[in-house]
Amino acid sequence: MAGPSEDKAIPIDDRALAELMRSAQAGDKAAYQAVLRASVPIVAASARRTGVPRDAVDDVVQDVLLTIHRALPTYDPARPFLPWLRAIAVRRAIDALRSQGRRGAREADDEIAYLNHPDDRPDVFEEASRLGDAGRLRAAIATLPPRQREAIEIIGLREQSLEEASAATGSSKVALKVNFFRALKSLRGRLGNDPDV
Repeated sequence: MAGPSEDKAIPIDDRALAELMRSAQAGDKAAYQAVLRASVPIVAASARRTGVPRDAVDDVVQDVLLTIHRALPTYDPARPFLPWLRAIAVRRAIDALRSQGRRGAREADDEIAYLNHPDDRPDVFEEASRLGDAGRLRAAIATLPPRQREAIEIIGLREQSLEEASAATGSSKVALKVNFFRALKSLRGRLGNDPDV
């Protein structure tokens, strides 16, 4: 025996849904809930057919349900309901795919790519030369810790490759690279070229 809280069968007939929308427009809450319940599987199927990933289908469904809510007063019950609903679902699915594409284009999850990204700030050595501040640069280099100073002198000033610097100092290429970039950051801060330091 069915209890009072159990749902009635959800109509999927276009005419029945249009009639429910008309009743919902007149203030019938049960009709409105029936329309929303009937819409969920239809919207989810449209979103999946459009190519929305499984984990984003619920977001599209929620967006469409909000759109139905906003459009309730303006829906014309004389027109077919299902094509109207599917058109909204496809539009919202495309919006979700575009948003996901924009996010993917902006986000960088590759830590190695981030570490190897070129620094677009001005080069400390060029900046010092341009400003005629070579003496100030030498004084700043002299205050660096020994390993950072060595990395700057060999890689930055003598312009040796990491392989050459590694052979000359006996340090690994990784250690030299880390010391070099730490030294650059320190020099930028001391010479006033890095607002983050």
